[in-house]
Amino acid sequence: MATETADARASHLRGLTVTTLASLAGILAAVGSSVVTAGAAEPATSRIGLYVVVAAVVVQFPILEALGRAGLVEVDVEDFGAKDYLYVIFMTFSLWFVSWTVLLTTGTTF
Repeated sequence: MATETADARASHLRGLTVTTLASLAGILAAVGSSVVTAGAAEPATSRIGLYVVVAAVVVQFPILEALGRAGLVEVDVEDFGAKDYLYVIFMTFSLWFVSWTVLLTTGTTF
């Protein structure tokens, strides 16, 4: 019984960590996209903003691996399947898209 509880807790913390990191990366990528496209005539159509979100996705996997190696959270990136990678990409892109849309619509500059 104690092992099942510990496994459930570890699984929950893993999911929470992956979701939190993907969400924060998406929001930070939106701010980054807003910053790097600030001088562009049409920031919404600039490909540089898209490059920022791709970089945010790529950077997450070494961070998750470092968290797992440090023993902070039981996240093993080597055990990730296609579903896990797609989840991280989808969450990051979704938060980036919504956040950057809000920033572009309101005309926020940094």
